[in-house]
Amino acid sequence: MTQKALRLGTRRSKLAMAQSGHVADAVRQLTGREVELVEITTYGDTSREHLAQIGGTGVFVTALRDALLAGEVDFAVHSLKDLPTAQPGDLVVAAMPRREDPRDVLIARDGLTFTELPAGARVGTGSPRRMAQLNAYARNHGMRIETVPIRGNIDTRVGYVRKGELDAVVLAAAGLSRIGRSDEVTDFLSVDTMLPAPGQGALAIECTAANAELAATLAELDDPYTRAAVTAERSLLAALEAGCSAPVGALADLLADGQVVKEMRLRGVVGTTDGSSLVQLSTTGPVPTTHDQAMALGRELADEMLAKGAAGLMGERAH
Repeated sequence: MTQKALRLGTRRSKLAMAQSGHVADAVRQLTGREVELVEITTYGDTSREHLAQIGGTGVFVTALRDALLAGEVDFAVHSLKDLPTAQPGDLVVAAMPRREDPRDVLIARDGLTFTELPAGARVGTGSPRRMAQLNAYARNHGMRIETVPIRGNIDTRVGYVRKGELDAVVLAAAGLSRIGRSDEVTDFLSVDTMLPAPGQGALAIECTAANAELAATLAELDDPYTRAAVTAERSLLAALEAGCSAPVGALADLLADGQVVKEMRLRGVVGTTDGSSLVQLSTTGPVPTTHDQAMALGRELADEMLAKGAAGLMGERAH
């Protein structure tokens, strides 16, 4: 008897389908079982409101998790940056595969890079984190830009530039790479200029805790370095009590000496969206080998940032 196909729950967007398709292929190779994609519409996909207004991070995740718990799908794929930092006890993130490029990128008219943008350039992004850092960079380098809040899928956002309504938009490198559109990027923004969202570029493969056999199988797709890095980033975010509506950027990367990975560096930033006030700090320590060590790295940096005044900048977020 052939085994039943595994049902993978996914959002319907082109990007989500591409991400889930990659994971489905990997699970087919791993298990020899068929994997079928089950498309689930989430509130975040249908609502036209700004993400910060409709509840931030959870809006793309809740419907997928409900389908998991109801037994309608066997496992689900999320963009890690969409996952709320608190993990429900009845679900488990079985795998975080190797992370894609975590950077943010610019798609600008006429092939312009960020520093080549003309005075008064209109730059579109729906992310307060990106606004804060773009505006801070512009302030510090004598540039004059206007950040314009937008939302929508990749086509919609790039369309604003193609139609001449905006000079540039900022997107995640990983998303463009996954749908095969990296060639449209006009500038990869250095993480020294723009720290990504915690978990950006990484995926989370989630199943029910009760399904231990599937969890163990999926765990083979886990990349321990990715998991350590994003766990530290998300711990920082949780400790800053920042949902997606608060402008927090974070990146943990590995510092290698030749081929030997020596340490992990965690950088964090929080700021006001106009860029007038930023708290940016980093810490370096041994590469975490346990969940608790990675969590501790994030909490320590968050404590330092709060001591430097990060909490005051959080006053802007909608409660």
